[in-house]
Amino acid sequence: MKTAALRLALTMLTALAVSGIARAEQPVVVELFTSQGCSSCPPADAIMHRLAARDDVIGLALHVDYWDYIGWKDAFASPAHTLRQQAYARSGGRSMIYTPQMVVQGVEDVVGAREPDVLSLIEAHKKQPALVDLSVARVGQTLSVSLAPSGDSVAGDHVVQLIRYTPLRHASIKRGELAGRDLDYANVVESLSVVGRWDGRSQMDLIVPAEGDLPAVVLVQQAGAGPILAAARVK
Repeated sequence: MKTAALRLALTMLTALAVSGIARAEQPVVVELFTSQGCSSCPPADAIMHRLAARDDVIGLALHVDYWDYIGWKDAFASPAHTLRQQAYARSGGRSMIYTPQMVVQGVEDVVGAREPDVLSLIEAHKKQPALVDLSVARVGQTLSVSLAPSGDSVAGDHVVQLIRYTPLRHASIKRGELAGRDLDYANVVESLSVVGRWDGRSQMDLIVPAEGDLPAVVLVQQAGAGPILAAARVK
């Protein structure tokens, strides 16, 4: 058992060294709640393309399903994305959800088409001190995840989440408010799952299954749709 554990540890360290993925550089997470059935969403979807090209931002497009009733079913939508948006609303004391909405670092929301406001929030969060050291690397069909407080304890209930996304997806929309439009969408979220819970006090190491070639993002977030403390991506 000791030999096997040592071999796994050496494999993980080698992967960290050669993968180009080391400690996260504290990118700012921007989540866009959007829909192919929403006529006001394309400008926000275009902004997401620009955010997805940035190294200092992790942009994620979460398509929601509550526009499907008006005549076009969004093939990228998931009820889980709607539930996440609703959880953000409850956490922020808001009584409604809408599209296009961007949530920055889990704590602030803004109309997704207002690019100057989005960029201003990103710059403000980039200036915040890092609370968590997070490193992620691929090890075969798994991810090696390590996290620890970067300074003082951030004691509390936190969730470690794995997000898989497709960098670019195309849609030919036949009905609904955007009928006749052909649109490309950036960083479309395909799945989101909780892979661990953390008390914020000490180092935690995880081996997380991550089959396939889709890029992955690991988020450390205060439970209950609270602030995102750290994020890292593996392409």
